[in-house]
Amino acid sequence: MNSDTNIPTTTDYYLKPGYIFVPDKPTTISTVLGSSVAVSLYDRSQKIGGMSHFLFPYTQAKQETTAQYGNIAIWTLIKMITNAGAKKSRLEAQIFGGAFNPEFPGRDIGRDNLGSARQALFRKNIKIASEDVGGELGRKIVFNTTTFEIVVLKVDRLRESDWFPYSGDR
Repeated sequence: MNSDTNIPTTTDYYLKPGYIFVPDKPTTISTVLGSSVAVSLYDRSQKIGGMSHFLFPYTQAKQETTAQYGNIAIWTLIKMITNAGAKKSRLEAQIFGGAFNPEFPGRDIGRDNLGSARQALFRKNIKIASEDVGGELGRKIVFNTTTFEIVVLKVDRLRESDWFPYSGDR
């Protein structure tokens, strides 16, 4: 515990693309997004939070049911966070990312990823508390699972040093 604020000291965790994390202790989850999407879920009364980071909107192929796909990642995040003690009826979501990459103008995968996230949350009747989505900028996300506060830093380009382990010019 931090004696000055009575807020538990947090652990840092970098969430890689295609992964889900629901910590069992206060944690600061960070991730870096372009067209991919991160969804945070939290239950304020149980003080439980977690996050998924997916790259593609959906899959229907059973051999591809991994957290790289939005429909799988969000369903699994909901299952993990309720298994940790959260109540589904109290969950709130935040959605981040889904940027358009002008280097690949043929398909807006960011928009498709956002649609997948919104649809999955709607189907599970989970309220979306906030979004920071779209545009053409990358994002660095930092989510505190104790306070449920999120910091979003928008960047023109993602540098190698933006990825964990951090180094260099960040």
